[in-house]
Amino acid sequence: MLSLRCCLLVLVVLLAAAPHAQDSPDAPPPVRVGVAGLTHTHVHWILGREDVGDIEIVGIAEPNRELAARYAEQHGFSMDLVYDTTEEMLDATQPEAVTVFTTIYDHLAVTEAAARRSIHVMVEKPLAVSLDHARRMKALADSAGIHLLTNYETTWYPSVHQLRQHVERGDIGPLRKMVVHDGHQGPIEIGINEEFLEWLIDPVLNGGGAITDFGCYGANLITWLMDGQRPTSVTAVTQTIQPDLYPDVDDEATIIVTYPEAQGIIQASWNWPFSRKDMAVYGTDGFIDAPTADELRVRLHESAPAESMRAEPLPPEHRDPFAYLASVVRGTTAPEDDLSSLSNNMVVMEILDAAIRSAQTGTTILLD
Repeated sequence: MLSLRCCLLVLVVLLAAAPHAQDSPDAPPPVRVGVAGLTHTHVHWILGREDVGDIEIVGIAEPNRELAARYAEQHGFSMDLVYDTTEEMLDATQPEAVTVFTTIYDHLAVTEAAARRSIHVMVEKPLAVSLDHARRMKALADSAGIHLLTNYETTWYPSVHQLRQHVERGDIGPLRKMVVHDGHQGPIEIGINEEFLEWLIDPVLNGGGAITDFGCYGANLITWLMDGQRPTSVTAVTQTIQPDLYPDVDDEATIIVTYPEAQGIIQASWNWPFSRKDMAVYGTDGFIDAPTADELRVRLHESAPAESMRAEPLPPEHRDPFAYLASVVRGTTAPEDDLSSLSNNMVVMEILDAAIRSAQTGTTILLD
């Protein structure tokens, strides 16, 4: 449980940095947000979020009334907000956007329901359970003219953004290697609740094990650092080291993505001694390591010592997913090719799809 508490502590620290929108007399009204599903425990992020006035939860869709009642008691929301289906919630409350905390498989169904009503969507990572689902979701979003965003915890790490600034300035020379680590002891070991565990270790409902649960982080960050470029090849190796706990999915994965002049290594695990989400990038002249959400270690030249520094805070609209969502809905932020964007996450899904096929066949998958 320590790793889970550490992750939640990071989220609380990030949220605490955001100013209150209602402090400004010119602030727009809060964006009306619906919550689809409660079985993904990342939902605590929005349910426990400080009221900063940028969003208002107007409805929650969750058929499991016991789960909803448990969270209502924990977070203090009224059960009057809870509806049995997403469609019922959307029709009754008419939100401007819906945040999705269902199984990954159900992302498609929620997107279908939202697109029919011209409601923007933000799903939890990864975008979809498969590349086929992702393509169908993109077609729905494009046809309806809605935003379809994907939320990753690491998107809100100041260190990640400052790392990219160094890369864009050419401080370490052209990129040659990117290494991303994401993982923890395992979902059973960290004690996630039954409702989450039931689908997280199901290959249909989650699309895989560690390869999807944590592999998506590295694919997202590397695609962003490569300015949306698709890799030329994907090679992956997966294992199930603990088949007694995870008989149907992998719990260990390594993905290698190649580009004409660079390589990325994505390490995803449910077997590590503690939780970690960090990355390091290497250029022709130096390297940058982002070991935590707000720390950097930079060495720009062989003759220069490594320098540790604290990353600068992100702008208010980029400090958490819901401030960002409100900014996108209000038109003050354009996703374009950022970490949450549909363009980035379609490439992520290509990488995950190729990685799964590579691991299954023992071959390198070439992307045309």
